Amino acid sequence: MVEYAKRPIAVTASAPLVIGATGGSGTRVVARIARHAGYDLGRNVNSAEDALEFYSFHDKWINRYVGAECHGGRLSDAQLGRMKLEFQSALDRYRPSSSQSAQWGWKAPRTIYLLSFLCGQFPDLKFIHIIRDGRDMALSGNQNQLNKHGAAVLSWPERLFRSRAERSILLWERVNLHAAELGESKLNQNYLRVRFEDLCANPVEITARVVNFLGARIDPESIARAEISPPSTLQRWRTYPPMLIAKLERLSANSLRKFGYLA
Repeated sequence: MVEYAKRPIAVTASAPLVIGATGGSGTRVVARIARHAGYDLGRNVNSAEDALEFYSFHDKWINRYVGAECHGGRLSDAQLGRMKLEFQSALDRYRPSSSQSAQWGWKAPRTIYLLSFLCGQFPDLKFIHIIRDGRDMALSGNQNQLNKHGAAVLSWPERLFRSRAERSILLWERVNLHAAELGESKLNQNYLRVRFEDLCANPVEITARVVNFLGARIDPESIARAEISPPSTLQRWRTYPPMLIAKLERLSANSLRKFGYLA
């Protein structure tokens, strides 16, 4: 694993809230809950609430950083230094000093790949980890993260001999297990994992959990009513051939069980 950076970036007196996930997991609704809770998640965002200032930084550094991390190595000191400087530059663009507030952060799903790096920069980082059933994710038309980062996360035999759905669920498994391990071992009370299915099935209860994590005194019921609407694609995997689903479940059984998707 890549070592944590020894010198945190001195950007603010308060650490950020970061919302991350594998793509298409439902991070947008959690970002909206955070805004209701008083968090400044920036203004230069797209329709999915993603902070755009980090886009090119993620494109440049995720594969380099994760590729080293997944294969037991680490970036050189010079590379890590450049990475920190470029992150600082993106952060400065995202959060000018004139607009700083005590409760701030950003939503960008791909930050999940750089969680260990962020833990080193912000010792008091708050991270909300959104997770959606890996079978749904593997069968989604949104495979942007697999296309961008599959080469860094998967071995070459997996990339060569596995179908797209199989590659997708393997990426889902590794990225989410790694984030869960870091969250549980490093962030502790500053880590919250939310299953998208639970948010849709029990919107008030899960919204209240998010609101409590953020330390806000607001009514979760009105927020849940305004923001949460289960998509038609929820549990899409049930419409696919049982043999395909069985194959995906064999590949990722441990993670599906850990996250409560298999008994």
